[in-house]
Amino acid sequence: MADLKIKINQLEFKNPVLTASGTFGYGLEFDDFFDVNLLGGILVKATTNAKREGNPYPRMAETASGMLNAVGLQNKGVDYFVNEIYPLIKGYQTNVIANVSGSTIEDYIVVAEKMNELENIPAIELNISCPNVKQGGMAFGTSCASAQEVTKAIRKVYSKTLIVKLSPNVTNIAEIAKAVESEGADSVSLINTLLGMAINAETRKPILSTVTGGLSGPAIKPIALRMVWQVSKAVNIPIIGLGGIMNATDAIEFFLAGATAIQIGTANFIDPTVSLKVVNGINEYLDRHKFASINDIIGKLEVKN
Repeated sequence: MADLKIKINQLEFKNPVLTASGTFGYGLEFDDFFDVNLLGGILVKATTNAKREGNPYPRMAETASGMLNAVGLQNKGVDYFVNEIYPLIKGYQTNVIANVSGSTIEDYIVVAEKMNELENIPAIELNISCPNVKQGGMAFGTSCASAQEVTKAIRKVYSKTLIVKLSPNVTNIAEIAKAVESEGADSVSLINTLLGMAINAETRKPILSTVTGGLSGPAIKPIALRMVWQVSKAVNIPIIGLGGIMNATDAIEFFLAGATAIQIGTANFIDPTVSLKVVNGINEYLDRHKFASINDIIGKLEVKN
């Protein structure tokens, strides 16, 4: 058995397989399927300062090799998470990471401060794809200046491992990654969903209530791989890769492109045990190629100069 342990900042992971926020609930929903503690970590669904109802239905649509979603960060707010959810998940013997979202920097700060006080939440993932309502609805992650601003603000109030989740809906994702690294991000996770839409030709109406939504699944994997590879050349902090990972081979490709860890998202809806299968598949690959550690393949894509 190869050594699958990795580190992000000073945080240790037993293996590099994590679950993507919004696709794994709070972990509790998967307890009947397998032992969640066998994963490197779980990223729980997004938490905002105030309760959010999310967008009207329909807010999910199947597409060729993927899916669109416009759930809209539905959750009951950070106080509900602290008082009701945290007591149920704090006993997991794996890294439980909170996804923090907001519409203003002040919202982010409130949630981050409260997460900082939770002993068994060792890291947060900052979702900067949310609209900055003070700047006309532009996402924080779509410009270097706004990405830096929110990362800097959170770094001042959050003392543990800070992961910043990047949007692919930008011209140069490597520049955004460098911007958040400069303000103290310990890691970046990429990519979030791509903006897409679906139309019902018979009714001549959009399928989603919001018209557009986030595209995920196998269709976006080539884009995600490209972006991970580009960002790996631009920053010195660990990268968590995600976007269309359906099996262990997909995960291996992300490691070769430069990811230190990976997240599995849409695949959880198809097979709730897929994450554990990916852990076992990575082990098999490393043994078959006689690698002693996962670190032996991270960033080892052989590219001709």
